[in-house]
Amino acid sequence: MKVERTRNATRNAIFGVIYKIYVMLVPFVMRTLMIYIMGVNYLGLNSLFTSVLQMLNLAESGVGSAMVFSMYKPIAEGDGKKICALMRLYKIYYRVIGTIVLIGGIIITPFLKYLIKSDLPADINLYILFYLNLASTISTYWLFSYKNCLLFAHQRSDVSTKISIITETCKYILQIFSIVCLKNYYAYTVVIILMQIITNIVTAKVSDQMYPAYKAQGNMPKEEVREINIKIKDLFLTKIGTAIFNSADTLVISSFLGLTVLAVYQNYYFIVISITGVINIIYTSCTAGIGNSLILETEEKNYRDLNKFTLLIVWIAGFCTICLLCLFQPFMKLWVGEKLMLNFSAIIFFCIFFYVNQVHAILDLYKDAAGMWHEDRFRPFTVAMINLILNIILVNVIGVYGVLLASCIAKVFVGIPWVIRNLFKVVFHRNCLDYVKNIFKYAVQVAFVSMVIYYCCTKIPAVGIVEIVMRLLICVVGGNLLFIILWKRDSLFKDVIMIIQNLLPEKLKKILYPLLKWI
Repeated sequence: MKVERTRNATRNAIFGVIYKIYVMLVPFVMRTLMIYIMGVNYLGLNSLFTSVLQMLNLAESGVGSAMVFSMYKPIAEGDGKKICALMRLYKIYYRVIGTIVLIGGIIITPFLKYLIKSDLPADINLYILFYLNLASTISTYWLFSYKNCLLFAHQRSDVSTKISIITETCKYILQIFSIVCLKNYYAYTVVIILMQIITNIVTAKVSDQMYPAYKAQGNMPKEEVREINIKIKDLFLTKIGTAIFNSADTLVISSFLGLTVLAVYQNYYFIVISITGVINIIYTSCTAGIGNSLILETEEKNYRDLNKFTLLIVWIAGFCTICLLCLFQPFMKLWVGEKLMLNFSAIIFFCIFFYVNQVHAILDLYKDAAGMWHEDRFRPFTVAMINLILNIILVNVIGVYGVLLASCIAKVFVGIPWVIRNLFKVVFHRNCLDYVKNIFKYAVQVAFVSMVIYYCCTKIPAVGIVEIVMRLLICVVGGNLLFIILWKRDSLFKDVIMIIQNLLPEKLKKILYPLLKWI
């Protein structure tokens, strides 16, 4: 079967961006309503259950990716019998995973009370609420979720995205009704279960209509099942580390500092992770192209591409870091008020956390593009465990700041050096010292520009929205101007400008021509 790769990739990217923006803006509204109508501790409770269920979902780690990957070849060859056998195997795996998640949820039930230090709302039964959230997760695995693999393997994730946009809209409307009219958190949670079930059923029906020839039947050869299981094992070790790393902060804050502190922290984290999600679109769109280049091009060209791409992401991440440093507090003051704000010291930690994550993401991108999961399988778990240990130690010493500091230490001193070593040993076959020097140099430059721009922003006498707009203008003009001055003579910077020019529409190129020519 011929798959229209270019058309599908473009379609997926368009709907992917639309969906990403949508799931950033609407949850922001939901958080605002919950803070002002239900109370900040409900928001903290919501974040806690999300993290607990993310840990339980470790059972799935790697299964979906490995199964979709295994379908590429039979789809290309038109081997319908094998596709059906893979679907049956996928169905069995997901039923087993759902059962494991259920058993895991039952096992951890007695320990739930230890995950909340204080601030549990008086009208909430922790265990009933937990099982409602658990039911939502289990329904994902038990109700036709395996049929999603057909859409993703055929590069039709845009169909799944359209369905999600419709069902998510219905969910948000019902949840707003639960918060504003009913003021009932149980109703808010039940809506999640119902819409998850509806999403699975609708997706399954659409998948059946698009690919009626594929049914979950037949058996896979034992040797091929063994190969699939090896892929799942390698991906599992990677994703278990990622899940523990992402959940550790929330669980530690809730256990040691309480739901209110967790909710305040999550408000800041929500902004950071939303910006990260937009940048991730760049990573996702580049993975296949980088993977192709790693196979076809010379090591020298790929190494130069790594340096170019690093500078491009450093520029984007550096600009976002400046904006976070200068705009975070004025925006939070306008959004939630001074009572639900952290000290400026936390903003510095969040900026470092964000920037470090982006540098780490560049290296992860190349690791994934090179298919280097086996060589890198132990790193994510090791980094996650170091982060967890440091979290527990530092949160007792410096509170919420210790959680952010622990994440930065784990990635800067363990995660980033480790993945660099693996990449340069397996992919580039050269000494990594020059690249490390560049990363360090860029970090110093971003810190310098951030301090200069922040100093300029502190001189603005205005407050409220006017202050935010004026600070944003200084960040956009001043920050990027300083970066251009610092990097203008760098040959890599010229390559980055060429990349940007190639991405711009023709009309925009004409408007920006004088600026691009000066650069």
